[in-house]
Amino acid sequence: MQFAAAAHAFTDHLARVRRLSPATVRAYRSDLRDLAEAAGALELDQITLETLRDWLWRATQRGDARSTLARRAAAVRSFFSWAHEQQLVDHDPSLRLVAPKRGRALPTIASQDAMTTLLDSQRRAASAGDPIALRDHAILELLYGAGIRVSELCGLDVDDLDLDRGTARVMGKGAKERVVPYGLPAREAAGSYLSRGRPSLAARTSRSSPALFLGSRGARIGPRTVYSLVAEVLAPFVGEETVGPHALRHTAATHLLDGGADLRAVQEILGHASLGTTQIYTHVSAERLTATYRLAHPRA
Repeated sequence: MQFAAAAHAFTDHLARVRRLSPATVRAYRSDLRDLAEAAGALELDQITLETLRDWLWRATQRGDARSTLARRAAAVRSFFSWAHEQQLVDHDPSLRLVAPKRGRALPTIASQDAMTTLLDSQRRAASAGDPIALRDHAILELLYGAGIRVSELCGLDVDDLDLDRGTARVMGKGAKERVVPYGLPAREAAGSYLSRGRPSLAARTSRSSPALFLGSRGARIGPRTVYSLVAEVLAPFVGEETVGPHALRHTAATHLLDGGADLRAVQEILGHASLGTTQIYTHVSAERLTATYRLAHPRA
């Protein structure tokens, strides 16, 4: 069987059966396309372990990051495991494929004082009643207050928000739905936006939308707009030019753990399938604790 046809069937399987996110499917498709170009005219059953090792070696030579190499190796192992199950190949050539281990970089976070300053500034800007300012304040409060992903925020409809209970119903990775809590500041910001900001934005188009957050033209807001907003307001506080909404999610998780939240509770709030994914935030908290100790303890 031709490699390209098998790769197409595999990525279709990822999207339809395993229901992975579109971004993950695109990444797998890109990795397999790169392997197909490296393999040239080889058929699927002609690809060997040496072919795969040579492919990763070439990626190393052109300067691909360790995280990229690890992801590509994982994509290939997943693909050939599926191909073997489907009896498209007699054996799995990727079983002994080893890629460099990922370097674990601690996520970017802002301090609690920084978040207080940032959100107070946004609240003052929104108090004038500008619909965009009201929307932006509500977005930042929810991203930090609920720890949700940017895709989850953009996918929210008005009916997904329960202001009385302080909860939001979000659709996470793998089309898994969960309910997440948020605090009083987010409730107040969202309430002000719904009553004073959203109607003005909705009036800018003739098409009605159930979306909670609307863009300047009245349609559902997109991730790029949210990225630009977060980068503009958060970068000065964390000292990085390229910072996105995920930094607020990292910050929320770390502050929850710093405040004594149970690790499994944080896992549920974030919607992590594995507790191991959540545990990186314990490293962040430990690092902050060590830094505080060294600054404050007389015998540090």
